[in-house]
Amino acid sequence: MTKVMLIEDDESMRLLIRQIAQRGGYDFCCAACGEEGLAMLRRERPDLLILDVMLPDINGFEICEIIRGEGRKIPIMFLTAKGDIVDKTIGFKAGADDYLVKPFQPEELLLRMNAHLRRRERDRKLRNGGASQAPDRYRVGDLDIAFGKYEVHLRGEDVALSSREVELLELLASDPGSVFTRDQILEALWGSKEGADPNSITVMVRKIREKIEDDPSKPRYLITVWRVGYKLADHL
Repeated sequence: MTKVMLIEDDESMRLLIRQIAQRGGYDFCCAACGEEGLAMLRRERPDLLILDVMLPDINGFEICEIIRGEGRKIPIMFLTAKGDIVDKTIGFKAGADDYLVKPFQPEELLLRMNAHLRRRERDRKLRNGGASQAPDRYRVGDLDIAFGKYEVHLRGEDVALSSREVELLELLASDPGSVFTRDQILEALWGSKEGADPNSITVMVRKIREKIEDDPSKPRYLITVWRVGYKLADHL
């Protein structure tokens, strides 16, 4: 069974996240400090690590650097009461994949967990040769996206999109139905999470919707997942 691990010194938070993980159908293990957590990580080999920043011994940033230094590719999500952008920058530079600030909605955490674990499974299949050659296009409803060709069609007609707008659609179409966070989009399209203003994603999404949605205020294709990010519909 897919396993989620948490390193968190707050007992009530450990209980809450255990409940969220188990509700999602995941196995769960947790540790209350950094040293215990590192030992457990090496022993349990979880599929996703949720990591608090403020711990009684080693802080979460140092733990993340140790894990990445060992060559481990496990997705790491920071979970902390600190929302300062400086802390986020440190966390991402340490090798984190995501960052969620307390307090949070349980549904938001579960959505993010699901997204990271789906991508981990997809990457694992690709590494093991378990997936067939990647498709050259993605179709859903009347929308047709041709990967690598910068071509998007709606009802057989070309859609006039900028190159970056096409790249965003291709990114979402690479894993339809899964949520991509704003930081993941920034990393993929601009090369770093600090490479552009996150508001530029909001503007880009609005422009894309104006071109592909029958009613941009009620999108069917390019969907917002509140407080998490965006996804492309996997069916209509």
